[in-house]
Amino acid sequence: MLDPRGIYEVDEAAVARVLPAATHAQEGASLRAVGPVLLHSVRGFVDAGTAGDLAVEHLLEEFEVTRLVTFDVDQLLDYRSKRVTMVFDADRWASYDEPFLAIDHVRDAEGTGFLLLHGIEPDLQWERVVAALRELVDRFDVSLVVGFHGIPMGIPHTRPLSVTAHATRRELIEDHTSWFGTVKVPGSLAALLELRLGESGHDALGFTVHVPHYLAQSPFPPAAVVALENVQRSTGLDLRVAALADASQEAVQEVERQMAESEEVTAVVRALEEQYDAFARSVGRTSLLADSAPIPTADELGAEFERFLAQQGGE
Repeated sequence: MLDPRGIYEVDEAAVARVLPAATHAQEGASLRAVGPVLLHSVRGFVDAGTAGDLAVEHLLEEFEVTRLVTFDVDQLLDYRSKRVTMVFDADRWASYDEPFLAIDHVRDAEGTGFLLLHGIEPDLQWERVVAALRELVDRFDVSLVVGFHGIPMGIPHTRPLSVTAHATRRELIEDHTSWFGTVKVPGSLAALLELRLGESGHDALGFTVHVPHYLAQSPFPPAAVVALENVQRSTGLDLRVAALADASQEAVQEVERQMAESEEVTAVVRALEEQYDAFARSVGRTSLLADSAPIPTADELGAEFERFLAQQGGE
């Protein structure tokens, strides 16, 4: 493997300013290093309802942010498969949406510092990137690594959003229900990072928010709220989740408005509600889907909702 240090640059002055020598807490007769939490959500993998993107955007807007580490994305991206947006204005190129992958230092509502890895998911050199992140986890004395994003699921928006929690140690997520058995899924940088951190003895976990599949392609702030609420509970950080309340309420109201205009869409949601409620009443289930009366397939549900949306005006 190529040297991991060749793909990132650390702003040493910024590190010295926001990350002083590791503090310690007395625990019995020994000293235990207390380092910052590292949160991560990178763009490029599945993120239904843009749950991860909205959560990261919220953190960057709400709190004091200092850039600590910048990755050399020129070595990590396939620009032909992941075209970057540029703006052409009349007779000139006006701007370039420059891709990045970085680690920022952020202070929560109580002044507690944590790290945030965000930006674009690399196309290339995943193992090298993960090795670099492991080096940085060790260097910054990171105590816990937590990821979050959304996936589409056959559930209604009228019921509480659930999450799939996963971790390098069961003790980190013992309060969470396991919705799945053993499945094979496409890999991601976030998943590989958690796997490798576990293999090297680091604590890492993640929260995957279940987003109604008919809302997966649009921003759905309630999903970001659920993601951040779970992060708060697992880390003790104060992330001002209440600031997303208005956006969440508006999103739900818009869905309700569209439901009221279509009997077909209402029927789709009611069928999902029946399935969800049947699962909630069941005992000992190992699958998110409960046995119930036949309902439309995911393709049928999606097609019906797409037909409805195609008939709507404006955005």
